[in-house]
Amino acid sequence: MVETLFEDIFTVTQKDPDGKKFDRVNRIEARSEQFDMYMLLDINTEIYPMRVKEKFMMVLASTLNLDGTPDTGYFIQGNKKSLADKFEYVMHGKLYRISEEGVGKHVKADIFVSFGGLLMQLRGDPSIAAKFELDQKLFILIRKV
Repeated sequence: MVETLFEDIFTVTQKDPDGKKFDRVNRIEARSEQFDMYMLLDINTEIYPMRVKEKFMMVLASTLNLDGTPDTGYFIQGNKKSLADKFEYVMHGKLYRISEEGVGKHVKADIFVSFGGLLMQLRGDPSIAAKFELDQKLFILIRKV
């Protein structure tokens, strides 16, 4: 069974908060329901449009293999089922920075992932960030709910 590193339902709160920078990409801000996480995510809206107030499930996983075996880094076409079959939008990337800010009970952790130049920032409870490692390869999987 595949173990996910993080999953929650998010609501898009804003699109392009700093203005539109690219033709086919929107930067969305979203807030999660269960863990109250803040996310900033670049998404290719030409193939997967997102609107403000839209809800989506987001999962971070280190492998797409349903049996939990590590990802080889190669895509082999075939009839093999994967975690991606349950989602509409999938990207593969690398965690490039983990940081913390604040003091005491107000400490927030940030994880930063690059999906081939499309960036994600996930901010919230430091215990969630403890599941991640620098230079870790990750899949982000999204489907609207």
